[in-house]
Amino acid sequence: MAGVVTRGFKGRRDPSAPKLPPGQYLTRDFPVLSAGPTPEIPLDQWRFTITDETGGRHAWRWQELLDLPSEQPTLDIHCVTKWSKLGTRWEGVSLDTLLSSVGTSATHALVHSYGGYSTNLPLADLRDGKAWIAYRYEGEDIPGEHGGPARLLVPHLYFWKSAKWVCGIELRAEDTPGFWETMGYNNYGDPWREQRYTGD
Repeated sequence: MAGVVTRGFKGRRDPSAPKLPPGQYLTRDFPVLSAGPTPEIPLDQWRFTITDETGGRHAWRWQELLDLPSEQPTLDIHCVTKWSKLGTRWEGVSLDTLLSSVGTSATHALVHSYGGYSTNLPLADLRDGKAWIAYRYEGEDIPGEHGGPARLLVPHLYFWKSAKWVCGIELRAEDTPGFWETMGYNNYGDPWREQRYTGD
């Protein structure tokens, strides 16, 4: 008797094949996508500031950031435009390190960038080894078109949450949508749940 094959069965998944979020495809390139022109930020003028919910400010100049303990995570990144890039190598300072000097009861963060861009996240998504202020990519300084001199890196969310040209984080008691979130993108952006747009 001939074997029965269930309709739609395409064979067993190769366990060595890379695992991608649904709807994503692999790329070897690093596409450049920006909402506006690339800002130029002289390093002697660069600042990164965390503002807590009481208005208290905690600021680092460029060299002060570089003097902090750094980490070198290797991460997969996923863009809302459906490309994924696996095994990318970065260097930067963990948000755990930066937030360790900030006393806060805030639950949300609004991230700001040079050039006026913003994006929102639950504060929990910046803690516990989930996020970095990155300043090197694949062993080199991050180029301006990819968010240099420093960008936020939150690899477990779609890459628009990893704000380029980051200049600060505002801690808040409640959520405030950022640039793309007010334009119809999903408020959270989990690639494994395909949270691309409002309602996803």
